[in-house]
Amino acid sequence: MSLKDQVTEDMKAAMRAKESFKLATIRLLIAEIKRKEVDERIELNDAQVLAVVEKMIKQRKDSITQFEAGGRQDLADNEKAELQVLAAYMPAGLSDEEVAAEVKAAVAASGAAGPQDMGKVMGILKPKLAGRADMTAVSAMVKKALSGG
Repeated sequence: MSLKDQVTEDMKAAMRAKESFKLATIRLLIAEIKRKEVDERIELNDAQVLAVVEKMIKQRKDSITQFEAGGRQDLADNEKAELQVLAAYMPAGLSDEEVAAEVKAAVAASGAAGPQDMGKVMGILKPKLAGRADMTAVSAMVKKALSGG
């Protein structure tokens, strides 16, 4: 079953179980998937659906930070709950050791000599690690590896 089909099935299950909050969050996700399909005139595959989920998760994290800074804990809690529903669609994350091993392999494979080659290394890592690791942390690891750290 594709990820998109899984999301649709989860929406139906949430409707039957009368889980209104989960249903609303899943409907947001489906709307975003459909918007992207209409805009680009394509049928999204699992990797593209994952990218949509990842973007929505990032938006929720940013919102949580902003709401907490503004003293709106009620809104931050709402975003955290949405984040939990969306996180269920992400594949299992990699451990720091696994990410470090991937970074080391990518540096070796690209023949990177220094910080100026960061783009090459990230180009290799992004498709492999998308959705399975925090790309900001991966970028920091690559920078450290290329600067001789």
